[in-house]
Amino acid sequence: MAIQVGDKAPDFELKDNHGRTVKLSDFRGEKNVVLLFYPFAFTGVCTGELCALRDNLPKFVNDDTQLLAVSNDSIHTLRVFAEQEGLEYPLLSDFWPHGNTSRDYGVFDEDKGCAVRGTFIIDKDGIVRWTVVNALPDARDLNDYVTALETL
Repeated sequence: MAIQVGDKAPDFELKDNHGRTVKLSDFRGEKNVVLLFYPFAFTGVCTGELCALRDNLPKFVNDDTQLLAVSNDSIHTLRVFAEQEGLEYPLLSDFWPHGNTSRDYGVFDEDKGCAVRGTFIIDKDGIVRWTVVNALPDARDLNDYVTALETL
């Protein structure tokens, strides 16, 4: 079961597409976090979602908010994907131990071996304030994220 609104967001430590360590707790007290899980780089729906975020980046990466996108791909795959698509926000690898962070958030599909489309908006205190979880083929509406962020 996915993490619910009002829950404390589980901390994590993952490598980004440049090999840097990113911890959720690094943003505590500083920024709200849009934590987005997606199945795999280079797939149609995922590419569309992540490029839509890229095209609206100032709404999701600014003085008050940080976007973090997580998949079960390796950092090497994520590096090439980010370069190819011009993604300038952190793509985090939940590759090994495979899917641990996705499991902590309740969005890992054991049969498929990847995360489903889960999004969690986490406030500066580390509390989940909004969430949506979609099945693998179902794209999310980024306008919903903007609306949720405006309430913080």
